Amino acid sequence: MSGFAKIPSSVTTPDEVETRIGALRFADGIPDADTCDTVFDNLDLTRGVDAYLAGLPGVSVRAIRQGFLDAGVADNTVLLFSGLMDSASLFLTGNADTVYFLSFLDLTDGPVTLQVPPGCLGTIDDMWFRWVTDFGLPGPDRGVGGTYVLLPPGYDGPVPEGGLFVYRCSTWQAIVLGRAFLEGGDPAPTVARIKETLRITRYTPGSYGTSIGSFLQGGAPLAPITPADPPAFTEGTGLAMNTLPPNDYSFYELLDTLVQEQPADSVDPEDGGAFREIGIFKGRAFEPDERMLRLLEEAVVIGNASARTLGLRARRQEGFTYYEGSAWFNPLFVGGYDWTSPPPEITPDGVRLDQPASGRALDSRTAFFYIATGDSPAMCMRLTGVGSQYLMVAADSAGQQFDGDRHYRLTLPAGIPAARFWSFTLYDNQTRSMLQTPQRFPWAGSQTYPGPAATANQDGTTTLHLAPERPADAAEGTWIQTSPGKGWFGILRFYSPEQPFFDKTWRPGEVEPAN
Repeated sequence: MSGFAKIPSSVTTPDEVETRIGALRFADGIPDADTCDTVFDNLDLTRGVDAYLAGLPGVSVRAIRQGFLDAGVADNTVLLFSGLMDSASLFLTGNADTVYFLSFLDLTDGPVTLQVPPGCLGTIDDMWFRWVTDFGLPGPDRGVGGTYVLLPPGYDGPVPEGGLFVYRCSTWQAIVLGRAFLEGGDPAPTVARIKETLRITRYTPGSYGTSIGSFLQGGAPLAPITPADPPAFTEGTGLAMNTLPPNDYSFYELLDTLVQEQPADSVDPEDGGAFREIGIFKGRAFEPDERMLRLLEEAVVIGNASARTLGLRARRQEGFTYYEGSAWFNPLFVGGYDWTSPPPEITPDGVRLDQPASGRALDSRTAFFYIATGDSPAMCMRLTGVGSQYLMVAADSAGQQFDGDRHYRLTLPAGIPAARFWSFTLYDNQTRSMLQTPQRFPWAGSQTYPGPAATANQDGTTTLHLAPERPADAAEGTWIQTSPGKGWFGILRFYSPEQPFFDKTWRPGEVEPAN
């Protein structure tokens, strides 16, 4: 015949194809019944893995809220670690350096105001762990304290004209992650200041922030200004509670709970598509049949393994490694806080923004949320003297995972680039929470609380010892206890980081086996 285009083999489907999921058979392009079963099993399994990876940030923050509720910490109240966070609680990579004050704001009955204390630093994220705003030192109040108003989804009522910082939240709840520094090595003055100044109240339209003129012009009601009562505080230090996302089938049940609780348009459409394809959809009962249940039980295993591998044993091509030829890494510097471009460079001429990528750095997002919580530009900004920066290590100088039975040494060169202070903390491989040992605070650093400050060597370097028993040559404050039979990883923190951290002229040593 003439007049017809020649059909290239690249657009046709062979009658039989061997793949990793088995032989796939087609009759002139139409799959047979066995192939359909194989393909749909693989597709549903893949969607289950996709839903795990995409849902991890949201399930993580929902698990924190569930942990709060189970521990008796209601929404609009505060969990306060007056003696710092210790290993009694299961929190993803919490620190033992700063006084945490944590809360969930409930916006279902209208806007909520949050009055933050001076000298703190913190973040407000929505229930998908997306950034809403910073407060304190990195926020618009710049550390002098201020009042923030959080508007719920769809709110179209009066808002303050000025004097308060107003932000809209896409979800019905929001998480408040606040930290404050010790004073003279003592958390007590900081705790007192938080209790004196931290306030959480319903926003009253027409009160502070609304002018008489606005009222007279019909723009807002007029209400009296009344002092707010302090919120209820729950002591967090020593509190045994679990805030970790599950790694079994109940992950999907908690994901469904979150989807049903929040506005349908609050979830990213692509992420929501993965949820929908496994039966998690706003307004629909999540009732997988026996086949789908079996696939999801396998999918969560694969999803967890994928996230754990990205978080703790990532490939070099992921770009997480901070120094060439080193085990130290940070996944945030690949895609930034929104996973679309690295954090901007700070130059003498100002901020130099990178061109946004054509898509999200999904592996960076997964790695981060598997081992950490909270999301903010301040967590990976290249600005000196503000906020904090982090380096993680999960392998020794030979590339081997850490063994709790062994003794390791970590030498930090002189001039550790942290204007405020630095610390190194150990975490349990399984829980990604503080390593539980009799030491209680698996920590060493330059502060004098919760333990003695690490003693530097005569040459200005600092050698930390990581071992189940204190080595004879371990100087004061340099030993962190490990647990026999238990693996661990570490995080090195720099508070108010200095330029040598960012230009990499200062570099920590690799963690070396000592026995």
